[in-house]
Amino acid sequence: MADPVVREEHAAAVGDSPRRRPPRRGRRQWAPLWLLTPAGLVMGVVTVVPIVLLVLISVTDYDQRSLFTGAFAFVGFEQYAAIFTDSDFWWSLVRTIVFTVAMVVGSVAVGMGVAQLMTRLGTVMRYVVTVVLICAWAMPNVASSLVWNWLFQPGYGVVNWLLTQLRVFGDMTDVAWSQHPLLSATSIWALIVWQAVPFIALTLYAAQVQVPQEYYEAARLDGASEWTVYRSITLVFLRPTLLLITILSIIWDYNVFNQIWLISQGGPDATTTTLGIFTYKTAFVGFDLGGGAAISVVTTLILLVLTAVYIRNLVRSGEDL
Repeated sequence: MADPVVREEHAAAVGDSPRRRPPRRGRRQWAPLWLLTPAGLVMGVVTVVPIVLLVLISVTDYDQRSLFTGAFAFVGFEQYAAIFTDSDFWWSLVRTIVFTVAMVVGSVAVGMGVAQLMTRLGTVMRYVVTVVLICAWAMPNVASSLVWNWLFQPGYGVVNWLLTQLRVFGDMTDVAWSQHPLLSATSIWALIVWQAVPFIALTLYAAQVQVPQEYYEAARLDGASEWTVYRSITLVFLRPTLLLITILSIIWDYNVFNQIWLISQGGPDATTTTLGIFTYKTAFVGFDLGGGAAISVVTTLILLVLTAVYIRNLVRSGEDL
């Protein structure tokens, strides 16, 4: 029978000492919470608190008078009943949906084309295109919106001059794009697509270069055309990335405000008034802060549904990988 001292020394040598204290699980369980506390406090201050205040204001008659006197009254769901019976709200919602669909389809389609183009370029040109895309993506949307507005200005706008030189649409020199319903919507659409393409193109390119080349070689050996190869192989591998990019684009484009306001301010004749513009005009132009808050709550609920869809698909795509 081995000596107890010898057994203890042997256990200590192999790292299995019977006297070793078990780890303190309580401290380990609390450590992640302590590390997340600063970020949680910031998120609570900048996200949760404003949403709570927004909901509270939406059930009051808070207006311009309340800003100076602080007097207001709780009206319950009267603000929500008012906006749901307001035809301008529903038209703004319809315009928002149409704008969102058009911008998402345009940005994703152009982004897919640019990503496919980058796979065919040489090393030098690919780096040049990447730098150009990053520069366009890094430009603040306020600055780019102002520059974009100058490009389409009547009299000295570069775009108007170029279209006039093409002699296809006639003399476009004095055309005010922001004063024409279709032209203002087209200008805003082109601006948002231009801003969204860099992120989509670079993300899809990064995903596309991960596709195994053996699949392409086998398909081409079987005589498949380039369109068949792209549809049967590339799109299949890009499906999770495309789905997530599309959902993100829907959320972002649904919230577009700066570009529309800086170019057309929702005009002419409210043809470019989306929910964001309608909320701003209701709350800060008409000083119906309660009504504007109610519209914002409804918009937030719609975005929460979109975000839930995004997270659900994100989890699913992670499980499929």
